[in-house]
Amino acid sequence: MTATAPPGSIASSGAPVSEPWYRQLYFWVLTAIGCGVLTGWLWPRTGIALEPVGTTFVSAVKMLITPIVFLTIVAGIGGVDSLRRVGRVGLKSLVYFQVGTLVALAVGLAAVNLFQPGAGVHVHPGDLHLSGDAARYVKDGAHQSWWDFLTGLVPSSVVGAFADGNILQVIFFAVLFGVALKSVGAVGAPIVEGVNRLSAVVFKILRYIMLAAPVGAFGAMAFTVGKYGISTLAGLGRLIGLFYGTSLFFVVVVLGGVLALIKVNVFRLLRYLREEFLIVLGTSSSESALPRLVAKLEGLGVRRDIVGLTVPTGYSFNLDGSSIYLSLATLYIAQATDTELTLTRQLGLLAVMILTSKGSGGVTGAGFIALAATLSTVGTVPAAGVMLIFGIDKFMSECRALTTLAGNGVATLVVARWERALDVARVDRVLRSGVPEPVEAPGR
Repeated sequence: MTATAPPGSIASSGAPVSEPWYRQLYFWVLTAIGCGVLTGWLWPRTGIALEPVGTTFVSAVKMLITPIVFLTIVAGIGGVDSLRRVGRVGLKSLVYFQVGTLVALAVGLAAVNLFQPGAGVHVHPGDLHLSGDAARYVKDGAHQSWWDFLTGLVPSSVVGAFADGNILQVIFFAVLFGVALKSVGAVGAPIVEGVNRLSAVVFKILRYIMLAAPVGAFGAMAFTVGKYGISTLAGLGRLIGLFYGTSLFFVVVVLGGVLALIKVNVFRLLRYLREEFLIVLGTSSSESALPRLVAKLEGLGVRRDIVGLTVPTGYSFNLDGSSIYLSLATLYIAQATDTELTLTRQLGLLAVMILTSKGSGGVTGAGFIALAATLSTVGTVPAAGVMLIFGIDKFMSECRALTTLAGNGVATLVVARWERALDVARVDRVLRSGVPEPVEAPGR
């Protein structure tokens, strides 16, 4: 008997299977990004005026993030045969996230020490004045402690966690709900079935929203180029180039090496996720591709409980792109302000950044808040130095989001292999063809 695809699978998410290239989403998103760049460059006022187009699309996707995270986790836990397995998957995911964060931070530190992008800038800290959003982010970061990501786990209100879009708090409640649902046995079975049915509806809504992805990508890219201008890239081109180059190295060499150990080709995986990468590139938000990433990984044959726990949790604890950015930006500011940092102090910064990189998931200006929190905690690098990179942060946010998306996709495959629940032959077959195979129903 052939099982039907469960909610959240490729079939229910609306991803293309066998359509010609000119009808596939990635083609239209890529075209929209190109048109957005030209519009912002040639008609900057028009590009700036298109900001609501991009932000509205991102808001529409984010509207579904918390319910999808909740439903995916609950369905994943409800579908396993043992709560012990849930705990094992969660623990393995957190271990991998910590190792991944440490490696990403170390790669960033090594790159900035090797290429010295801030050398020769010679900015006096007293000449830097905080203003606008940068001042607000630094203020938020100064009041953020390294333990905030722990105390922020528990929401004061369940409804408030969903309303605020706090993924970390939604994950906490979803895990509690899923464990309790599994613990009550047969009494909870109808609720699990209801969760699966509700997931089908939510993913259908997502399919409708994703039809507007090219429009959203066009508006977001036109606004970015129109407001900040391509010339903005020239002034800090070395730092931007180093960040993109380091992130590419991390994805291809570090993550590629990890995938090679489990006999998965990184380039085929990147091609398989091309639509998700283009959506992230156009919107500068890794969250906008979260639901589709869940569906694509299930299409590779990864078990639903592993996907349901690893992917949402990774969006708070496995921010590889933000980790590389954090180490690069911190040492760039130190170099630009002629702040001497010995190897011992850099290792101390690394220890602090492991914690502060976890403390701002789901918060507006998360990268800047984490950066300011790091500088405020250590005190050796002037926090006002964030003004040196504030103007180009928008151009760097795309790279942060793209790297984070790749990192969470790899993390899920690694945890699945660690659990001995990954059919490598099926993964290779799907990646070669680009056509996801039907997902077996839970319990089959």
